[in-house]
Amino acid sequence: MHAAETTAMPPLFDALYTGPLDGLTPPRVGPLDTPALPMRALMAPERLEAEFERFGAGYADHREPGAPPEPGDRRALASLWSKWHFGALLAPYLAANLLLERDLPVGLDDVGVCLTAEGRTECLQLAHAGRPLGSLDGFTRFSTLIDDHLTPLITRLAALSGASAKVFWSNVGNTFEHFLSALEAHPMAHPGVAAEGQRLLESRTLPDGRRNPLYQPVRYVQPAAKGDAPPEPVRRVRRVCCLRYLLPELGYCGNCPLPKASG
Repeated sequence: MHAAETTAMPPLFDALYTGPLDGLTPPRVGPLDTPALPMRALMAPERLEAEFERFGAGYADHREPGAPPEPGDRRALASLWSKWHFGALLAPYLAANLLLERDLPVGLDDVGVCLTAEGRTECLQLAHAGRPLGSLDGFTRFSTLIDDHLTPLITRLAALSGASAKVFWSNVGNTFEHFLSALEAHPMAHPGVAAEGQRLLESRTLPDGRRNPLYQPVRYVQPAAKGDAPPEPVRRVRRVCCLRYLLPELGYCGNCPLPKASG
């Protein structure tokens, strides 16, 4: 692929990468080939397995000096890999959706990924610049994201890693909620910009009666008072643990719901 065939995001999107998105890597638009890997190709079990191994090499457990490293916990590695991917996916998708009312093409046949040397997602490659949203309703405006990308990817990640799908949906929800809050402070945001996204996160079920996998991914908890000590800051706590603590060199994340994490 010639460099001229791939471009940065069109001028329409330039203003998105300021304020809370300043410093993040924007997607690119162009053919889904080198250096981007088509998402459909990444989803092939043998290719995703290879990326897991490459990513996991950075978290191998050296139990004894001189001994060969042992692979880190597979479930935790897949969860951590997914966090990087969901961050690269959700930042541009939610910004375009909420600030520009535009649906980016993130279905498996319309998006590619640029992977780092360590095997994690660095940024997206989009086949085109998206289309105006067909609906502003919270249960339909994110359907491309949920139905065409997240659902098949999470199904594959759970099958390959042995981790529950709930872990990956919790990673999505944690990142989704983070960017909803961040985008409220964006210079382009209008009052109530995150309302429909919050409505999705606050609904226990979907309109068709199915369980909502993104229901209340985080809670904000006020720690109990300890004598005359000043009150502690409100804690942001995930609903489901991301399993990061199973990688000894990382331990618990700052939002872990497990009792040991706050003890």
